[in-house]
Amino acid sequence: METTVHRGRETAYEYTDLGGEGTRILFVHGSGGTHDTWKAQRRLADRWPVGALDLSGHGDSEDVDASPGYTTLSAYADDVIAVAEEVDADTLVGSSLGGAVVLHVLLEREYDLEAVVLTGTGARLGVLADLLSWLEDDFERALEFLHAEDRLFHDPNPEVRERSIERMRACGRDVTYRDFLTCHRFDVRDRLGEIDVPTLAVYGEHDQLTPPWYHEFIAENVTDGEVVGIDDAAHLAMLERPEAFNEAVSEFLESRGI
Repeated sequence: METTVHRGRETAYEYTDLGGEGTRILFVHGSGGTHDTWKAQRRLADRWPVGALDLSGHGDSEDVDASPGYTTLSAYADDVIAVAEEVDADTLVGSSLGGAVVLHVLLEREYDLEAVVLTGTGARLGVLADLLSWLEDDFERALEFLHAEDRLFHDPNPEVRERSIERMRACGRDVTYRDFLTCHRFDVRDRLGEIDVPTLAVYGEHDQLTPPWYHEFIAENVTDGEVVGIDDAAHLAMLERPEAFNEAVSEFLESRGI
């Protein structure tokens, strides 16, 4: 892992360049996740150099004192821009909360991008009241709920499921709860028309957390949007169907000459 220091804190990231000459891609994980969410996307590095960061308070990155909602989202956007500038990334890929962070960068910051990919996310990310309650008071129940069928995964390899649970446990209840509450308060449905960067929305066929229509709404309301579904996958399609996910990203970037 490499690190960059910004705004008084250290943000960790991984960067892989196997000689790719296309756009540099930076991947942004979701709630309770780390850069490890994107381990299968390193395979793209022979065509496009790829990086993946740990947002503040996740993995190897220092935490930030931020209240849930806009303040946390803004702090995470600072993390993304700091690493993007470090590795010269001009394409962002965001999953779930990471997608909200990418949308925040597009709408609130002056950072030039060639393209974005949004997966398992939406322009609004309301969270079930019971889940928010469990995240606050019964973390293990929340983890079991999230890892039930057709939520984070459709039909996962048991090892992949257990790794995801352990990743959230390592992140901890406080940060994971902050993440989900930040998602719950996020809503940019009325601003999507301001986005003119080529945008791909990728959904998992069975995702009950952010259903396909969330992604269709994004693609229909940004200036230049496309949508693609991944069969036999739920919320974390990049882990459950990595080959299909990578193919969707590759076809999108190639079609745009990026």
